[in-house]
Amino acid sequence: MLEEIHRYFHQAADVLDLTPKVRDILLTPARVIKVAFVEEDDAGKLMHFTGFRVQHNNVRGPFKGGLRYHPTMDEDHASALANLMTWKTAIVDVPYGGAKGGIDCDPSQLSRFEVERITRRFVERMKEVIGPDIDIPAPDVNTNADVMAWIMDEYSRHCGFSPAVVTGKPLHLFGSEGREEATGRGVVYALEEALRDRGGELAGTTVAMQGFGNVGSNAARLIAERGGKIVAVADHMGGVSKAAGLAIPALLAWVSEHRTVVGFPGGDAIDGSEIITWPADVLIPAALEDAIDENNASDVRARIVVEAANAPTTPKAAGILHDNDVLVVPDILANAGGVTVSYFEWVQNVQRFQWEFDQINAKLEKIMRRAYANVRDVSNQKGCNLRTAAFVLAIQRVGRAALSRRSIRETIDLG
Repeated sequence: MLEEIHRYFHQAADVLDLTPKVRDILLTPARVIKVAFVEEDDAGKLMHFTGFRVQHNNVRGPFKGGLRYHPTMDEDHASALANLMTWKTAIVDVPYGGAKGGIDCDPSQLSRFEVERITRRFVERMKEVIGPDIDIPAPDVNTNADVMAWIMDEYSRHCGFSPAVVTGKPLHLFGSEGREEATGRGVVYALEEALRDRGGELAGTTVAMQGFGNVGSNAARLIAERGGKIVAVADHMGGVSKAAGLAIPALLAWVSEHRTVVGFPGGDAIDGSEIITWPADVLIPAALEDAIDENNASDVRARIVVEAANAPTTPKAAGILHDNDVLVVPDILANAGGVTVSYFEWVQNVQRFQWEFDQINAKLEKIMRRAYANVRDVSNQKGCNLRTAAFVLAIQRVGRAALSRRSIRETIDLG
């Protein structure tokens, strides 16, 4: 995965004609942390885990990025996603760098108490390298507001009251209004801008959604509220479709009870793997990495792809989509709503002041639409697709900050 992210970086670096020295400076992570620990399960048996945190770049502000609890979590995943976070925070122009991390565990096989103990032990081992002005974690795959609350509490036990050490906390424990739906809401703003570029609008647009977790479900709800039609949804267990549009409120209630879209009585059952090539105007991959690859990219029938997940399209697939005139809104732009409202939460925690829901959504909308416009402008100026343009814009912002903080022995033009 890291190699794929670097390939996207180098495509943009080629546009900027960056030297190997500058590329090396921008790609090298500042710090890689790996911790091993054991914890007792509820029966008293020892469980062994490895935790990771990769802090990629902090020239524009503290490291920022999610914590992922997943059996496949490893250093390569953390490095790739930390790299993406550096560029993502630069695109929406919030004062952060990039980080990512997690633990190689499967929370579905653990009790709530076991997850809490694992989390607290991880924080105990990481407390010297995270903090409100150092590195601010956030939720990611299989972590949520409860996990963030445990992190805040454990860190505060060692370092004093510190609500700003993490974002994505419960609203009643110094969280922010709008944070839970922020990524999905940002996806909708990006989709609306992409539709305008293609001369369309959201009302009446058909959408296929891969993934119905926090991001996918909130995006689907907001799209339906704006007149879009969610015609197919898939998760890790299967899928459901309805040509006239699924009743999203009813589907949300079903998933809340059954933890899957499978069996929803308001649509027809489909194989989850069909979702990538479903006949719809828009495809939104909102699950895990590499959902669109060289084996299925040629069969994508949507004319717009909005990447709500991190790295859902491989470089080869991205080339195929571009050749087929599919407009792809890249992940580092499309799903940046989450880190934007995380920034709002951090600011509120630092100021000890609470913002209102409407105020947060208005600020988020302004930032997301401005970021899309900035990327589109670079795309037009450089004659490249939106993904390359997004990386170009991010590299310019991070590169200028880096050059202002340290000198190197060559002249550099960042465009």
